[in-house]
Amino acid sequence: MNPIYERRQSVTVRRALPGDAEAVRAIRNHAIEHSTALWTDTLQSPAEGAAWLAGHLARGSAFIAEVEGETAGFAVYGPWREKDGYRHTVEDSVYVREGMHGLGIGSALLAELIASARDAGHHVVVAGIEAENTASIRLHERFGFRHAGTVPEVGTKFGRWLDLTLMQLPLT
Repeated sequence: MNPIYERRQSVTVRRALPGDAEAVRAIRNHAIEHSTALWTDTLQSPAEGAAWLAGHLARGSAFIAEVEGETAGFAVYGPWREKDGYRHTVEDSVYVREGMHGLGIGSALLAELIASARDAGHHVVVAGIEAENTASIRLHERFGFRHAGTVPEVGTKFGRWLDLTLMQLPLT
């Protein structure tokens, strides 16, 4: 049997717990240091990571993927905008631990996230993705997200301007 297929079968997704904060922070900090997925250069401290996750835990909008009992990724959704006119729209974030891409972890997380947002009564999920992150764009397309537009040069990181691709998935 193909080892990748075997590993995909062992991906489990569960609701995140407060004890997951450090593993989530490690994945986020790696993305901050090495990618354009998070448009900041400031690493999260343990207290900041715990507080960030706590907000998602309070909403029930944080999930952990495990492979063989080890944290392999996480996904969250939260308010897209703060004004109450946007209250039925949420934004997703899906992160897979370095070295574990291509094993179905992102798909498992996004499927759970979409089901949870739908069950919570949200109307639309929005994804804001750095325009050159083709893997994330393809992942969202596989789940039915549509391109809503690309906003050029709205962020910067690693000394270059970044374009933001917006995608959306209607839930109702």
